Amino acid sequence: MKFFKFARKIRTEEDGAVTVDWVVLTAAVVGLGAAALTLVRQQTGTLSSAIGSYLSTASVKTTF
Repeated sequence: MKFFKFARKIRTEEDGAVTVDWVVLTAAVVGLGAAALTLVRQQTGTLSSAIGSYLSTASVKTTF
């Protein structure tokens, strides 16, 4: 009988439900952040390569 009372108590209490919600929400935010970082990183690499090649061909005048 003690086991059934314990099982009923666990089933009716909702103290841990908020924690689970926060864990799922935090995992979703981290996942979206990682996906966004991947996209931004690829585009930044392409842009920095283009800037680097442009600057390597640029000439600077040292006289006025």
